[in-house]
Amino acid sequence: MTEGGEILSTGRLRLRTATLDDAPFFLALLNDPGFLAHIGDRGVRTLDDARRMVAEGPVAMQRARGHSSYVVTLRACGTPIGTCGLIKRDTLPGVDLGYAFLEAHRGQGYAFEAASAVLALASTLGLQRVLAITTPGNVASNGLLGRLGMRFERFMHLVPGDGGVNLYSIDFKPPG
Repeated sequence: MTEGGEILSTGRLRLRTATLDDAPFFLALLNDPGFLAHIGDRGVRTLDDARRMVAEGPVAMQRARGHSSYVVTLRACGTPIGTCGLIKRDTLPGVDLGYAFLEAHRGQGYAFEAASAVLALASTLGLQRVLAITTPGNVASNGLLGRLGMRFERFMHLVPGDGGVNLYSIDFKPPG
């Protein structure tokens, strides 16, 4: 899969791999107040920081694992509105579903649409289980994960001393 290549499409959205040209979008997303409150401060303050994060994050993960966090764009015009994908974090025992949307595009069903498509992709990639994490106070994401069929497993700490997260999971039947 080439950088910027389409991975999935839905009725309203396209999900594609990230490119360094997405740096302005990532700079805006990673500094969005909702992202900072519910996901965390990644310290990305400049376009150079954003380019480095894209290269070392989604681009590198896509090359290494064949999946990553994808740029979600509006199908009609190509405008980037968020990210959604399959991420492998060192702090979790499996691949997790991750998503984030710019404030202007929240509450319109885009996260559910994108995440549903990504979970369908996960099962075609042979993943038998996908995790997800949210901060306990992120009511919208906690509800979304339930609507996606994910079940709450437990509250946990990713690293000692962090604020803790809710861990969710969904299991897929093995092929055959």
